[in-house]
Amino acid sequence: MEPKRHTSNPSDITVLYEDDDVVVINKPAGLIVHYDGRTPEPSVVDWVKERYPHMENVGEPWTSPQGEVVPRPGIVHRLDRTTTGIMLLVKTQEAFAHLKGQFQARTIDKQYDALLYGHLKEDEGVVEAEIGRTRTKPRRWTAQFGKRGNLRAAITHWKVLARLVDPESGELVMHMEMSPKTGRTHQIRVHAKAIHHPLVCDHLYAPKHACILGFTRPALHARTLSFDSPGTGERIAVEAPLPEDFVHAFSVLKTVL
Repeated sequence: MEPKRHTSNPSDITVLYEDDDVVVINKPAGLIVHYDGRTPEPSVVDWVKERYPHMENVGEPWTSPQGEVVPRPGIVHRLDRTTTGIMLLVKTQEAFAHLKGQFQARTIDKQYDALLYGHLKEDEGVVEAEIGRTRTKPRRWTAQFGKRGNLRAAITHWKVLARLVDPESGELVMHMEMSPKTGRTHQIRVHAKAIHHPLVCDHLYAPKHACILGFTRPALHARTLSFDSPGTGERIAVEAPLPEDFVHAFSVLKTVL
């Protein structure tokens, strides 16, 4: 069962890097990026409009399933509501076009910290599996290896950073670095499930697993992001500090030799 939905306040956003073209923020868990066409609630877009009103017309709007056109000032990519960490915002339409091109060319590098149930034998690998919508409820995304249909290509590189165990529950856990090369909805969560090691506390893709280590959300954190500056061409790398739930988990988990 999905845990009770909680939200964060946009005031919890912190700025990690800023110049004339971009703002890189650390998004807290529970905060949506923009209005989803259903229930109004605080969002990253609200924070942008209050702090950077000149960015109001930057970016591209989104059309909700209900046909409503939703403005997305400054937004060039998204994070799930439950995911913490780095988000890149753009200040001008020129910077938006430049960075959108980098995302499409897959030259922007992203690394996520993730905690997954179980242990893999291999130390690193790649999941290359198309992602599409399920027909059953609750609607979710699913990975299909080599199948045809209304699917979108998705590639995720992964590396095991540590094999661990939770002393309280006895659950085996992996600390993984996940590097998506595409930007599909729920990509890392879906690909983790596809290799039979879903994220800790993922109510949607691991409903039969108990949440452990104090997590109340999927254990996923966007740690680093690097891109070419639209203004100077310089390579810029930014890192977001671990959130409190990850810090707690690492203080509890024990290494398996």
